[in-house]
Amino acid sequence: MKSFVTSVAIAAAAMTAPIAAEAGGHEELSYVLVSHAPDSDSWWNTIKNGIALAGDQMGVSVEYRNPPTGDIADMARIIEQASAAGPNGIITTLADYDVLKGPIMDAVASGVDVIIMNTGTADQAREVGALMYVGQPEYDAGFAAGLRAKGDGIGSFLCVNHSIQQPTLVERCQGFADGLGVDLGNSMLDSGADPAEIKNKVLAYLSANPGTEAILTLGPVSADPTILALEENGMAGDIYFGTFDLGAEIVKGIKSGVIEWGIDQQPFLQAYLPVVVLTNYHRYGVLPGNNVNSGPGFVTADGLTLVEQFAGEYR
Repeated sequence: MKSFVTSVAIAAAAMTAPIAAEAGGHEELSYVLVSHAPDSDSWWNTIKNGIALAGDQMGVSVEYRNPPTGDIADMARIIEQASAAGPNGIITTLADYDVLKGPIMDAVASGVDVIIMNTGTADQAREVGALMYVGQPEYDAGFAAGLRAKGDGIGSFLCVNHSIQQPTLVERCQGFADGLGVDLGNSMLDSGADPAEIKNKVLAYLSANPGTEAILTLGPVSADPTILALEENGMAGDIYFGTFDLGAEIVKGIKSGVIEWGIDQQPFLQAYLPVVVLTNYHRYGVLPGNNVNSGPGFVTADGLTLVEQFAGEYR
C-alpha cells in the first residue's frame, strides 16, 4: 500500500503539466483525454488523477482538456484541435453522439487511435471507429439501481438531473424508472448545475409532491445540494436516497445513513486503463479483445474503508 500511495503523490504533483518521458528506449508517445465536464465539476479530479498516474507509470505524455462551461459544441472543437496536433491517441467521452461523432470519426480517419470512455456505449464506440469502450452502461446501471430500490419497497421517485442536455444522464433516470416498473413522466427534475438552484428546486418539488418515496441524484453536482435540502426540510435519513458516483459529501452521507447507496462507476479505471491500453498497443501491438465495463458497483455503509480513504481522488 505504501508504494501505491507514493505513486499517487507523484502523480498528483505532476497533474499541472503534461507528463513526458521515454521509457526503456521506446519512442515518446502522447495522449489527450477530452471530457465534456465543466471546470466546476470536481468529480473529474479522479479522472485527472487516473491519467496522471498512468502517464507516470507508462512513461508517456498525457493531457486533460475540457470545455470550461461543459458546452458540447465547444468539446467538439477541442477534439478537432487535439486531433490536428497529431497525438498518438485521443481518449474521449461521447456525451452527445450526434454532435461528437463527426470530430471523432475525422480523428480516426487521420490516423489517431481513439478510445471512448465514461459516456457513450460500446456500440457507439464501434460505430465511430474507436478501438474500444471503457465505462459504465448508463441505462443498465440505472435499471440495476431501480431493481434494487424496488426490492426495498420503493414505488415513486424524484430524479435530480443536473445536466439534462446530456442523453446519458437521462438514460440513468429512465433506467431507474424502468427498474422500478413505473413511468418516468414528471419524475425527472431539470435542476441545472447551480448548487443553490438545485437545493431550492428539490425543496419545491418535495413540498409539491409529498408522496415521493425516493430520490435519485446523478453525481456530486446534484447530490451535495440535495443533502442540504433534506437537512433543511427534516427529511435527511427518512427518505430513500440513492446516487450515482462518489465524492466526499456522498461518502459522508452513506456513512451517516442519509444515502442508502452510491453507484461507483470507478472513474479512476475509466481514465487509467485507456492510457495503459493505448501505450501497450502502440509499443507492442497488443489490444484487449473486449470492452471494459467499469461499473456499476454499489457502495454501502459496510464497504467504505478504501472508498472513504480515497473519495474524491481515486474513488
